Amino acid sequence: MTKIDPKMLEVLVCPITFSLLSYNQESQELVSTSAKLAYPIRNGIPVMLPSEAREID
Repeated sequence: MTKIDPKMLEVLVCPITFSLLSYNQESQELVSTSAKLAYPIRNGIPVMLPSEAREID
């Protein structure tokens, strides 16, 4: 499993709401609770495209 550098989480924001993201290690996603979207991490690289995100509850 890939680990995300905590410093990266300090600078990455949701491209829609500009809010901070949380890291879900189990699903390998960066989660924006304000946008209710989860952005995938592929090969250790966050994919911050809204079209690639999945909706969450």
